[in-house]
Amino acid sequence: MSGRDLFTQPRRAGRGAALTLVFASVLVAGATTGSFDETAASGRKSTASPSPRTTPVSSQEEVTQAAEKAAADGKSPMEAAERAVSRSGDRWGAVYSQGEYEEFQEALDGSYTGVGLWARREASGRIEVTKVASGSPAAQAGVRKGDRLRSVDGEDVDGKPVTEVVSLLRGDADDAAAGTLVSLGLQRGTHAWTEIVRRARLSADDVTVRRVAGSTTVIKVAAFTKGSGDLVRAAVDRAPEGGGIVLDLRGNSGGLVAEATTAASAFLDGGLVATYDVDGVQRALHASAGGDTTRPLVVLVDGGTMSAAELLTGALQDRGRAVVVGSRTFGKGSVQMPTTLPDGMVAELTVGHYRTPSGHSVDGVGITPDLVAAADVLSRAESVLGGLGDP
Repeated sequence: MSGRDLFTQPRRAGRGAALTLVFASVLVAGATTGSFDETAASGRKSTASPSPRTTPVSSQEEVTQAAEKAAADGKSPMEAAERAVSRSGDRWGAVYSQGEYEEFQEALDGSYTGVGLWARREASGRIEVTKVASGSPAAQAGVRKGDRLRSVDGEDVDGKPVTEVVSLLRGDADDAAAGTLVSLGLQRGTHAWTEIVRRARLSADDVTVRRVAGSTTVIKVAAFTKGSGDLVRAAVDRAPEGGGIVLDLRGNSGGLVAEATTAASAFLDGGLVATYDVDGVQRALHASAGGDTTRPLVVLVDGGTMSAAELLTGALQDRGRAVVVGSRTFGKGSVQMPTTLPDGMVAELTVGHYRTPSGHSVDGVGITPDLVAAADVLSRAESVLGGLGDP
């Protein structure tokens, strides 16, 4: 994805951050395909105290009614729905067009349409390429890490939020498909040039594995897309016997809660992963039996660790399975449910919150690491693993 760091960020900054949802990912998938089995997903009923409902049913009805009335009056149902969501006071509420929502679902499948470069905005406002996917259109055109992206299709990108730059690269405004052309204005040192590349359908490398310090395995999970949980389990199975594992969730803004639960199952022998409520009804998520419960484990987190990544972190921390190292996580622990609006639009409104196995709420609070570290985090993790491995 162009701007991979923004994988689950909202399509527009003004629409809240609903694409980073903890539970919307799995709940929405079921709602749109008819495959969501609430009983299978939730497990046995929790005895935890219910969390207050953030968005009452009346707000859901108000949003729907506002959109339907606007459509009947020949006005914009999108604008009407967005105003209704804003009035509701729902921090995570958002409204998406049919195309945007379909794109979100595709992204959760681990694929996207783009040119294959990651970007960030420097303090000066310049847009810098931070990574180029191997074999991608950007790589084939010779784009390198460190290059400056000056323009997209002739539009100057200096000073723009990275979300807007990503949108331009993907061609969101025109619903650009794979095979469409996009012009990139680039600069390397004093050399400035333009490359014309074709967008392509690409796969996101959301789970990467590498070996450090001999027998230590670092598993980096960038987002919980489909299949990522199984990839984590496979990485644990292949790790050297007796070696420790660093599960790096820094910058992971969430994804599918089912995949995060599968990842938890790699390190737990069954048991509670989280409780959550939908409209005040308490439910729970449980790990599968048979995970590796003895291998030393450190989880790395930071302020970009959100949603499903916080759910996983909380489960491993509360159950004493891992030492958490880094900085306080973001604090996104609310549950959103989808509501279908006119023209295929979808409104996401908050209906509850989740809690860690010990009953702690994450929303607005985040998770505090066992060991706070802002620099040399991996080195600190390796030191911790050495202590955990002592007899």
